[in-house]
Amino acid sequence: MNNQLFRCLISIFLIVNASGFCAVFAEETRTITDMTGRTVIIPVVIDSVLGTAPPTTEAVYMIDPDVLIGLNFAFNTSKYVSSKYTNLPNVGGQQMGNTLNYETFLSMNPDIVLYGATVGTDVSDQIESIQTKLAPIPVVGVEDSTNAEDYGREIEFLGELLNAEEEADDLNIFYDNVYQTVNSKVATIPDEQKVRVYYAEGPDGLKTEPEESAHAQLIKICGGNNVADVPEKSGGGMTPVSMEQVLAWNPDLILAGDSKFYNSVLSDPNWKDINAVKNKKVYLIPNQPFGWIDRPPGVNRIIGIPWLAKVFYPDLFTDIDLPALIKEFYSNFLHYDLTDDEVNTIITSSGLK
Repeated sequence: MNNQLFRCLISIFLIVNASGFCAVFAEETRTITDMTGRTVIIPVVIDSVLGTAPPTTEAVYMIDPDVLIGLNFAFNTSKYVSSKYTNLPNVGGQQMGNTLNYETFLSMNPDIVLYGATVGTDVSDQIESIQTKLAPIPVVGVEDSTNAEDYGREIEFLGELLNAEEEADDLNIFYDNVYQTVNSKVATIPDEQKVRVYYAEGPDGLKTEPEESAHAQLIKICGGNNVADVPEKSGGGMTPVSMEQVLAWNPDLILAGDSKFYNSVLSDPNWKDINAVKNKKVYLIPNQPFGWIDRPPGVNRIIGIPWLAKVFYPDLFTDIDLPALIKEFYSNFLHYDLTDDEVNTIITSSGLK
């Protein structure tokens, strides 16, 4: 009888303690469905995050930078960065065909790891492989991180994920405003009247992106006609082209992704017969602290939409107050208050008057 009573008490003790453990565990975690459709258990409060590639990492930086414990790139030499974030470590990433440093990610032990995925692509094998290697750290899939026509879904998802809904809403309002302002006007331009654009990458300008590349997406969004008739290069883009191809395309306007090329092209005899060079229609894409048109093709380039619209069609967009938009974007989403001189330097250094 005593043995039976003892076993009964032990069973009750174990049930009560197990129930208490489950209750505590349930209070500290939540179950979500990520943007790729996976069910993931994550902490209720997320204090530390790493991303596997720059587009998603930079989205987090813009919405809730204090949760980032590392970046996929060096930040200590970038301009227009708050001193609070300049020393975030470079943990590497999967950009440009690189392999994730799993040991580094595991040693930093973030609450979650974010994996950026392109909507419509099957990344189940890749994301599960990363999850296996990073267990028990939960890996959360985020879609549309490089789709400038639909950043809203990613921004909203990250806001809910990080309990930063207000910041995400503010970013979406800014994005919707500039996107609709530009898109509504360029949609009325006949195709034959659209500016013909060449996106020059690299120090010699002889790498580029075709229209279907995410890296060149803003050209189309802002009403440009991308002249590059080349295949898209996997693993980060930058398809090599020849000088003869560029001469045959003869663009009306050139977007320079490299300052060395920008500073030399107007005096380079190889380029002198191209309309864009003849008419001095060459512009340097701002890239501090992140690219405005590309590199990476994430939400960081939202500010590139009004800039590129004014580059392409200055007479059509006289109502855009670009200095005010730049100040607002940097202050609210890049967490840096630009001076008037810094704003002027950004604009004039790009070639825009």
